[in-house]
Amino acid sequence: MVEHDGDIFLAYRLRRPVAEGRGYANVVARSRDGLKFEQVARLEASKFGAESLERPALVVTPAGKWRLYVSVATPGSKHWRVDMVEADTSAGLADAAYRTVLPGDDKWGVKDPVVLWAEGRWHLWASCHPLDVAGHEDRMVTMYATSDNGVDWAWEGTVLEGRAGKWDARGVRITAVADDGERVTAYYDGRASADENWYERTGVAVGAWETDEAGRLRIGKFAAEGLEPAVVSPNRPHTFRYVTFLDLPDGKRRFYFEGAREDGSHELRTELIDPEA
Repeated sequence: MVEHDGDIFLAYRLRRPVAEGRGYANVVARSRDGLKFEQVARLEASKFGAESLERPALVVTPAGKWRLYVSVATPGSKHWRVDMVEADTSAGLADAAYRTVLPGDDKWGVKDPVVLWAEGRWHLWASCHPLDVAGHEDRMVTMYATSDNGVDWAWEGTVLEGRAGKWDARGVRITAVADDGERVTAYYDGRASADENWYERTGVAVGAWETDEAGRLRIGKFAAEGLEPAVVSPNRPHTFRYVTFLDLPDGKRRFYFEGAREDGSHELRTELIDPEA
C-alpha cells in the first residue's frame, strides 16, 4: 500500500472457495479518501502460471517506478514463490512482464512479502513454509532479506518464529513493519494449530536497527510482545489478520485488516488512528 500524489493505492487479491481455485487475481486500486476504491490494474493468476495467488506487496521506488510483488502457488504442489512486475504507472502493472525474485526451493515455499525502503536499501520479510513434512506445510516462520535494487535479495535469516505452547506456536507471518526511529514494530499473524489456518489473530513484535559486518544498517530479530494476541475480532472464529497500514501526510496512520464478521465470513476493514490523540 502506498500514498502517491494525494491518492491511496491498495493491492489485494480476489479469492474463490478453495475447491474453485482460491486466489484467482491480484488487484491494484486507487482511492482519494481511503474508503472508496476504483480498480486501476488487475493481474490474473494465469499470467503467472499459478494455481493460486496470495497477498501482494505494492511499492513505488525512489526513481518513481511502480512494483508489485506477487505470491505465486506452483500448480500441483505446496510450493510458493514470489514474482515481481514493474511499470512506469500503476495501471501499467497489469501488462508488465514478470520476473521471479524469491524462487524458494524444494525445502521452502516463500510468499506474502512485506517490502520496505529505508536507510538507502530495500528490506523484505516473507512468510516461509517448510516443505519437509507432507501435510504440515501450513507451518510458517518469517525470514528477512535485504537488497540494493529490490530485485536481487540476500537472505539474512529467520527473524520471527512461533513460541512453543503459545497462541502463535504453529506459525507466524509478519504483515507490516513500522519504523518509528529507534523502535521497529512488526504486526504479525499467528496461529496455535493447523486447524487455525485461515483464522489467524494479530500479534505485535519489537525489533531494532543494527549494523552488519559491512557497516550497513539492517533490522534484527523481532521479539513477540505479550502472551496473548494483541488484537482479535469479537466474532467467532475471532479472525483478525493481514494488518497493514499507511502513514498519511497529516501524521495519521490508516490501518487495513481482515476481520471475522458475525456470520463467520471475513471482510476487509479500515481504521484511522491519530497517534497524537
